[in-house]
Amino acid sequence: MRRNKCAAILAAAVLCTSLGGCTSGTSTAQQHTVALVAKSTETEFWLSVFAGAEAAATEYNLKLTIVGPETEEDYETQNQMVEDAVAAGAEAIVFSAIDYENNADAINAAAQAGARIVAIDSNVASDAVSTYIGTDNYAAGQMAAQAALDRMDGALKVGIVNYDISSANGQERERGATDLFLESGRAEVVAVINTLAEAGHAQADTAVMLEAYPEINVLLALNEPTSVGAARAVEELGLSDQVFLVGFDSNVATVDGLQEGSVDALVVQNPYAMGYLGVESAYKLLAGQSGGLEQIVDTSTQIVDRSNLFSMDSQKALFAFEQRLE
Repeated sequence: MRRNKCAAILAAAVLCTSLGGCTSGTSTAQQHTVALVAKSTETEFWLSVFAGAEAAATEYNLKLTIVGPETEEDYETQNQMVEDAVAAGAEAIVFSAIDYENNADAINAAAQAGARIVAIDSNVASDAVSTYIGTDNYAAGQMAAQAALDRMDGALKVGIVNYDISSANGQERERGATDLFLESGRAEVVAVINTLAEAGHAQADTAVMLEAYPEINVLLALNEPTSVGAARAVEELGLSDQVFLVGFDSNVATVDGLQEGSVDALVVQNPYAMGYLGVESAYKLLAGQSGGLEQIVDTSTQIVDRSNLFSMDSQKALFAFEQRLE
């Protein structure tokens, strides 16, 4: 799958940073234009994606633009951003779909206009996608469920905090988790909510669920904003000792929660690699080097809990490179 390359990307980035930057032999080549259209521009996850994308753009001498809507539910703005990118001359689109179905027409239109398409993080229902780079979301959902099964005894009463119901990766994570819980024979999913991918909304909706279902002793929150919100709800309701929370991704709030007890485990993805490999793949498509591209590239995922929080591997995964848009 290319997990070793993902690790190498991170190591190379550390070296480049320590040396004050790297240059590439492609600097005299034709400068292609690539647009990255993200789900959001605010979360730690996406800032790490952007850092990886910018590193690849520098290495391959690409003109890169990065845009995304204000909320992770606004697929219509995403569609307009794709159209605008093509009109501005983007030769390739690196895209993460908010809505698997409703983003498809915009991507198909971009491809018909001549743009090459790379999907990262969340796929889209389009045959125009040349390669998908991201987490195996079904397996990641199973990883989250297994984290609870391995660390808790007795019967598990599970609540799941998911985000937009039209997002392919969230639904795959939920399906992976529920399938494994069912197979275990000692877990029951008693409630599932879909909330906005925003910490405040997720906190309020999680609190309502926990009050309605006091038997819940395991919570799964399936992306960064829902994990932050769920952790705040658990802490404010005084349930840190009663509810085992497995979240997704790295955020200062959830890492603090790991140390303080409101969070028990995190499924940590590799957003830096998604950004880097997404832009690198766009370059290869435009440079006529697409022969070696894999249809699906599974970036690495790992579990971080209090037992391994301060290991070198966990620290590298939790505190990836970030940069803010100008």
